[in-house]
Amino acid sequence: MPTDTKRVRAPEVSQSPSLFSCGPAVVLPSHGARADGRQRDQVDVRPVFVRCGLVSQAKGSAYIEAGDTKLLCSVYGPKETERKDETDMKCGRLTTDMRFAPFSCPERGSWIQGSQDKNFSLMLQESLQPALCLHKYPRSQIEVNVMVLENSGSVQAHAITCASLALADAGIEMYDLVLGCSIRQDGSSYVVDPTYLEENNWSSSEHQGGLTVAFLPSLNQVSGLQSDGEMTEETLTAGIRTCIEGCYKLYPVIQQALVKAVRRAAPES
Repeated sequence: MPTDTKRVRAPEVSQSPSLFSCGPAVVLPSHGARADGRQRDQVDVRPVFVRCGLVSQAKGSAYIEAGDTKLLCSVYGPKETERKDETDMKCGRLTTDMRFAPFSCPERGSWIQGSQDKNFSLMLQESLQPALCLHKYPRSQIEVNVMVLENSGSVQAHAITCASLALADAGIEMYDLVLGCSIRQDGSSYVVDPTYLEENNWSSSEHQGGLTVAFLPSLNQVSGLQSDGEMTEETLTAGIRTCIEGCYKLYPVIQQALVKAVRRAAPES
């Protein structure tokens, strides 16, 4: 009997659907050490691995890995503005696009950009724009594309750092690098650089919220701030100081990655 090529053949070995069912919700403790061993109420960020120049087709690129959070950023331009009605004769234009890979989250997402991706892209643009010398690139456009390969928490903060590093690798003139750091407040305690479970595990206590800060370390200026939840004015002020301290901890790692990228690109004498 001839084989029907239009019919999809079933796999030879199959598994029970219960194998892929979601397990019970994980409840994280609100006091004591965190699940990964870091301490609460301290500026304890995850170890960071950074590398520049991984995407050969882009003008500049950067890869950052903080714990299990992995992001890749590519920068294209400066190039001619695609739409003539958006051309600025005195200043360049920055466009940002941040997307999550379908396999990046525990729940598989869609490749189509959703509302969360658009909000992250807008926050990324507002955080990077004050640090760029866009007046040096009139009638030009700079594109920044960030792809989240794995989401294990604090993706917005690490996306800001990764995009800033990619812009520097592309040779775009900047006033300063932009570093990101985030915290999560849960009652009287807080955690710096929260994981995915810590971001989505809310207790019943009051004064809960999240805060992400984009900071220019050399100029000592905040270029972007995003908060959600319920936080008092004193808690928000203390959270901003904590995020700034976390950015200063990341600064030497980013500087070292840029120095290595410059040495690799420099011609050997």
